Amino acid sequence: MDTQGNAPDGRGGAAGPAGRTALHGLRIADFSRVLAGPYATMLLADLGADVVKVERPGTGDETRAWHPPADQDGTSTYFLSVNRNKRSVVLDLTTGTGLEQARSLIAESDVLVENFRPGTMERLGLGHRELLARQPALVYCSISGFGSGAGAAIPGYDLLVQAVGGLMSVTGTADGEPVKAGVALVDVITGLHASLGILAALRHRDATGEGQLVEVNLLGSLLSAMVNQASAFAVAGVVPGRMGNAHPSIAPYETLPTADRPIALAVGNDRQFTALAEVVGDPGLAVDDRFRTNTDRVAHRAALRDILTERLGAAGADHWTSALLAAGVPAGPVNTLDEAFAFAHKLGLPGIVEIPAVPAGGAEARPFRQIAHPIGLSGTPAQYRLPPPSLGRHTAQILNNPSDHPIS
Repeated sequence: MDTQGNAPDGRGGAAGPAGRTALHGLRIADFSRVLAGPYATMLLADLGADVVKVERPGTGDETRAWHPPADQDGTSTYFLSVNRNKRSVVLDLTTGTGLEQARSLIAESDVLVENFRPGTMERLGLGHRELLARQPALVYCSISGFGSGAGAAIPGYDLLVQAVGGLMSVTGTADGEPVKAGVALVDVITGLHASLGILAALRHRDATGEGQLVEVNLLGSLLSAMVNQASAFAVAGVVPGRMGNAHPSIAPYETLPTADRPIALAVGNDRQFTALAEVVGDPGLAVDDRFRTNTDRVAHRAALRDILTERLGAAGADHWTSALLAAGVPAGPVNTLDEAFAFAHKLGLPGIVEIPAVPAGGAEARPFRQIAHPIGLSGTPAQYRLPPPSLGRHTAQILNNPSDHPIS
């Protein structure tokens, strides 16, 4: 049962450890830190992979120190967000002993994930060429900011990629400054690409016995994720700019003020626009020559916005949301995050789940609150087996039994 009262189901519900998982028996040696790599490996861990998180002595993953905010034990909520279902082992890769322990771990693994600066793993003797020569079935995933070529020396920080990759140039108001997304969106997208690449390589390995190198980078992931905006440039030579919450190709497709708070309208076709005109009490809009088709509405978006703003000012966002959705018009208020979770709960969608804590040293176990896995699998749903690990919690367990894959 999750903390919103939802029963376990195939949409990422809190399935018990007895159920078989999609990635049962798969081990991942995770040398990644911060966000893109850990997000990818957490998604795979939720689906059953045994992820061994390799961390440096003393400090571990940098995000362990990224607070506030923190939970009641002082642990960074940033770290907690992407490290559940993993076991933590501390290895000093600057020593011969640490490197031998790393090689032993990798030898027992199906997948290696790393996001060190390009060239670092090679200097450690853990590069993909050397490891694949000894372990041909290994899937080796390398995540970088700007690739392993001319951009290898550029630090891969999400803010930097949003800036140089063009995302900030289309985010913000037309007369304002460029704005980044409210989360490290490029890291998240890159993590998704990494997990997809790993699964594709595993499919090939299962069919042929051959492992391979999987490479993803933040800049390439962002350019792909720019979809229609990137296509507008590649195909038509259009360099888009900032339009606030408006859409370059659809209208009305933006946020508009109401009597109390903004509402988002996503009108994607003429039928929806006709219904919108009826709901706001101005059916003539649908036959106005300025607004008959989407192309017309895009050409006269400013005039349409002024008219809709006046009409929507007669009531609040909740009133309009209810009326518009009943008429088949996509609409909704601009929620805060707590309201967003409440909305998901109202729809019966998984939101926050609880993972039973593992007692340590006689301390009382306290469950961890986590965000539900987003992928629903009817036969092998995601499972929440382990809370994010304390630094080095599983070092002795893993080093003493490198071939064992317990999830505890």
